[in-house]
Amino acid sequence: MAVLDSGGVAVPTENGVADLDRLHRRKSRSDSSNGLISDTSPSDDVGAAAAEDARDRVDSAVEEEAQGTANLAGGDTETRESGGRGGGGNGDVRFTYRPSVPAHRRTRESPLSSDAIFKQSHAGLFNLCVVVLVAVNSRLIIENLMKYGWLIRTDFWFSSTSLRDWPLFMCCLSLSIFPLAAFTVEKMVLQKFISEPVAIILHVIITLTEVLYPVYVTLRCDSAFLSGVTLMLLTCIVWLKLVSYAHTSYDIRTLANSADKVDPEISYYVSLKSLAYFMVAPTLCYQPSYPRSPCIRKGWVARQFAKLVIFTGLMGFIIEQYINPIVRNSKHPLKGDLLYAIERVLKLSVPNLYVWLCMFYCFFHLWLNILAELLCFGDREFYKDWWNAKSVGDYWRMWNMPVHKWMVRHVYFPCLRIKIPKVPAIIIAFLVSAVFHELCIAVPCRLFNLWAFMGIMFQVPLVFITNFLQERFGSMVGNMIFWFSFCIFGQPMCVLLYYHDLMNRKGSMS
Repeated sequence: MAVLDSGGVAVPTENGVADLDRLHRRKSRSDSSNGLISDTSPSDDVGAAAAEDARDRVDSAVEEEAQGTANLAGGDTETRESGGRGGGGNGDVRFTYRPSVPAHRRTRESPLSSDAIFKQSHAGLFNLCVVVLVAVNSRLIIENLMKYGWLIRTDFWFSSTSLRDWPLFMCCLSLSIFPLAAFTVEKMVLQKFISEPVAIILHVIITLTEVLYPVYVTLRCDSAFLSGVTLMLLTCIVWLKLVSYAHTSYDIRTLANSADKVDPEISYYVSLKSLAYFMVAPTLCYQPSYPRSPCIRKGWVARQFAKLVIFTGLMGFIIEQYINPIVRNSKHPLKGDLLYAIERVLKLSVPNLYVWLCMFYCFFHLWLNILAELLCFGDREFYKDWWNAKSVGDYWRMWNMPVHKWMVRHVYFPCLRIKIPKVPAIIIAFLVSAVFHELCIAVPCRLFNLWAFMGIMFQVPLVFITNFLQERFGSMVGNMIFWFSFCIFGQPMCVLLYYHDLMNRKGSMS
């Protein structure tokens, strides 16, 4: 800070502050010159305007320089406010932060207090977490390589045994028959060849066949687990799209034929082009037209595809190098020492969480956005900020928006419209989700122990528990329970259960 001597001249201290008396003399000269400018031509309007503008510029420059010097003298925003009250707001160091000026003028919270923590920027803490994660995981990678060596097999992505999965590949290609069958049914209804009840029965037969046919092929063929999971995921996606197509077409047809139309311009028509676009679009909810983006950004697509390859390789590395050794060296979690099972689950939870986060980023962000860009699909809200979920119910509403919109549109609200209460409607929605989770895992593993089914249905009581805790104790409690129950305990436990049951099945068969 600058120290004033008895003559009113500021002497620079070790902070390197310039003499403020020079600023006061400059301001005095500018004031006198402003007076001369205004007195020379009082009758000239243009001269008066120019003089006024020059006077404003000089005053502004002097104030900025004085304010900057006051800042160097140790005054921040708060000191300038207090100095403004004491010294007329000119930033005069003689009145800045005087001992008589209050240093505490209003109530404030600490940045990390519960009331203010979400109002602050946490970019620095985020960078710290990234640095710590890189350091810790780099050590774990080096330690793992020193202990186990390189565990990635050369046949991880492709081997000669993969050629045995050609029936599953042909089954994937043949799934296109079912959308054509659904289109044919809608065309026949439009032309009055079949009645409405017959169309409903035909759609039920088509959707059931679309699910049972791949299940039969997967169970009959000795295929790899990854091939079976891919086929069953594609089967479930096509089934959800077929149900949406049939349900939406029925609703449009009903509205078009009703006397009291909500929209008088609504009309029912059948378009093969719109159905084909829907079957490849990144959505599960059918509608005749979608919001479209103006163009395809080829460079952006190339960058996202490069990220997709990198993160897919990272998932493969974590699975082969970390998860497989942990699982192979473990015992059945429900048989044996409880502390040992807890230790295995906790050790597996970290790499499993990394794989799950990479999977989410690869599929929901990279792949769906690439597909949307190539198809000029405009609505790209494939997920919301599920990591901030205050309860388990919030998580299921935000992490997978295509499935959530399908559930709301074709399961939850139809149940409410037929007078089913809210809680049973939620249970029905989770029941549908549990069945398809079980199909995607149990059929490729050829195990029907219902671990995935029970894992999804266990979410129902967690929804109500976390909702109660959120209302009682705030959002952080529900968020922490969500992370623990889903990522730390739930998924690793399911991985261990399915692995040991699969190994026991193979042992019994041999």
